[in-house]
Amino acid sequence: GRLEARLELRGPLANGRARGGRPLGPGRRIEEAVLQIALGLVGLVPGVKAVSAHVDYGGFALAQEVGQHAAQHLAAAAAVTTPVQQVAQDAMLPARTKGDSSALMTLYEVGDFQCSACRIFFDSTLPQLLDEYVVPGKLRIVFINFPIYQLHPNAPAAHEFALCAASQDRFWPVHDLLYRNQDRWASLDDPSAYFFQLADSARLRADSLAACLASGQMRALLASEAQGAFNAGIRSTPSFVLEGSVIRGAAPIDVWRPILDSVYAAKTGRSNRPRP
Repeated sequence: GRLEARLELRGPLANGRARGGRPLGPGRRIEEAVLQIALGLVGLVPGVKAVSAHVDYGGFALAQEVGQHAAQHLAAAAAVTTPVQQVAQDAMLPARTKGDSSALMTLYEVGDFQCSACRIFFDSTLPQLLDEYVVPGKLRIVFINFPIYQLHPNAPAAHEFALCAASQDRFWPVHDLLYRNQDRWASLDDPSAYFFQLADSARLRADSLAACLASGQMRALLASEAQGAFNAGIRSTPSFVLEGSVIRGAAPIDVWRPILDSVYAAKTGRSNRPRP
C-alpha cells in the first residue's frame, strides 16, 4: 500500500524563512520531523511500503517520494554496499554525466522519472544549476537511478528505457523527454509504446533500442544501482550527494547557491560569485 501525507504551516512558523523560502527555527525542525516520520512509516506500519510527503510553508513546498526499494521487481542482483559515489561504475556512466570531467564539484542526483518532486527539480532548479555552475565548468551532475516501484509502477520501465538510450549516448535527451512528458506516460497501463514515440524524438536507433529492451540487459544494472543507493542510505527522491553529504528534496536554487558557493570557495580559496 501507499500513504500520502500533507502538512501546511501558517502563521509565524511559515513566515520564519531564510532566503529562498527555506524555513528557519521551529519550521525547519517540523519539516525534518515530518520527513523522518515519513521515513519511519515505510516498513514499520503493516502494508505501508511507500509514502508521498509534502510540506508547504505558504508558498515554499518541499516534496519527496519515500519508498522501500524492491529490487525483486526489477531483476535479481547482488546487493552493493559501496557509497553512492561508487554505485554507478558502469560503461555508461559518462553518458549519464553532464558537465566537464575536470569540474571541482560533483553532484550525484538520485532520481525517479515518475516522481513528481523530481519533476519539480527538473523544471525549477536544474536549468539554473546548469547555467550557473555546470556550463561555467564548476560542477558536473551524475544521474543515479532509483525508481520507487511502490509509488511509481511505470518507473522501472522508464529507467530501463533511459539506460538503453545511454548505450546510444542519448541519455540526457531521453531524461528531459521523460520528465517533460511525465503526465502522459505515468498513468498508462503499459508505457512501452509511448516510450518508442519519445525515442523517435530523441533520435534513437529504433532497432538497437528494441534489441536492448528485449534482451533485459539493463535490468540487472538498474537493480544493482538502485539497491546500492538504498544500501548507502538513500530512501527518497530526489536526493543529492555532494561531498559525502545527502541533500533531500526538490529545493529551489536559492537553497543550492550558498551550498555550492561554499564548497567551491573551500576548494579554490575564492568566491564563486562577485561581491555586490
